[in-house]
Amino acid sequence: MPDAEALAERSDHLFVALAATPETRHIVNARVLQALGPEGTVINISRAANVDESALLDALEGGRIAGAALDVFEGEPNLNPRFLTAPNVLLQPHHGSGTVETRKAMGKLMRDNLTAHFAGQPLLTPVL
Repeated sequence: MPDAEALAERSDHLFVALAATPETRHIVNARVLQALGPEGTVINISRAANVDESALLDALEGGRIAGAALDVFEGEPNLNPRFLTAPNVLLQPHHGSGTVETRKAMGKLMRDNLTAHFAGQPLLTPVL
């Protein structure tokens, strides 16, 4: 596909799975949402900056798209209150690091920091 708008035109469900860069900021904008159409849904599993939240909320409230599923939000932890009244949106906390391997590594790092602390050694990841 040449661009996000062309991809949206051919999609029922537009999954957003991009790095957040200056080039991808608000790549899902009003034009992309219009191309997705009233039967389309947006699922953002990447970064909040990739979706223009104002355009998304306008499209959700105006029935220009069917729905959205999001686990990242601009201005976190402050959620735009318009999301809370939209019946066609699924909101959940971000679980991008929720793999078994990542959780094991997080637990090991915590134990290693505790071991270092109680041994009087510098912490591996001090909190300043």
